[in-house]
Amino acid sequence: MTVRVLIVDDQPMYRAGMSAILGAADGIAVVGEAGDGEEALVRNRVLHPDVVLMDVRMPKMNGIDATRQLTRPAGTANIPRVVMLTTFDIDEYVYAALEAGASGFLLKDADAHELTSAVHIVAGGDSLLSPRVTRRLIEDFVASKPTGLQSTTVFNSLTDREREVFLLIATGRSNAEIGKELFMAEQTAKSHVSRILSKLHLRDRIHAVMLAYDTGLVRPGASG
Repeated sequence: MTVRVLIVDDQPMYRAGMSAILGAADGIAVVGEAGDGEEALVRNRVLHPDVVLMDVRMPKMNGIDATRQLTRPAGTANIPRVVMLTTFDIDEYVYAALEAGASGFLLKDADAHELTSAVHIVAGGDSLLSPRVTRRLIEDFVASKPTGLQSTTVFNSLTDREREVFLLIATGRSNAEIGKELFMAEQTAKSHVSRILSKLHLRDRIHAVMLAYDTGLVRPGASG
C-alpha cells in the first residue's frame, strides 16, 4: 500500500529535497507540497494525504495551529498523521505539537533512511519517538501543566488484561518489553495495543501516555 505524503515547509528548496528523496522511495508517493499552514489545510482537503510532514515555524499559520486543525477536523475531512519537522530534538515546540495531535517529530537534518522510515512508521500507526524519549517528553510536558485531572471512567471499556498493557504503554514500554513482562508474544502485545487505542479513541502511543498522565493513572517519574 502506497503512503500518500504532503510536505509543508516555507522553504521551497527544502521541500524539493524532501520530495526528491521520498519520491524515489518504495511505497511512498508525494502527492503535494504547501508553503504554510493555511495552504496545508486546503491541500489536505483536496489531496487526502496519509502523512503530513509539517514544519513548525511558517508564515500565515504555523505548524502547531495547522496540526491542531488537521487532527481535529469537522465533518468528513481527511485526518492524516502529522510529523513535525524541527531543528532541535527537544524544544518547547515539541510539547505543543504533541498536544495539538502530532504523532511525533523528525529533525530537519535527518538522512534519507530516517526520513523514509519515519513516513512508514507513522503511517503504520506508531509514534515517532522511542519509549525513553516519549517518557521524558511527556513527564516534562505534564509537569509543566496545571493540575486538573480527567475522570478515570474513560478506562471502563478496557479488560483487566488491557489495563495491564495500558499501564506499560504509559510508562514507555515497547511491544517487545510488554510481551516479555506479561509473558506473551510480541505480536499479541501489539494486538492488545491496537485494541486499546481503538477503544479509547487515541491516535497513537504518545497520546495514550498523555492520557495516562492527565488522568493521574501514572505520575511523573514513574517507571512501572
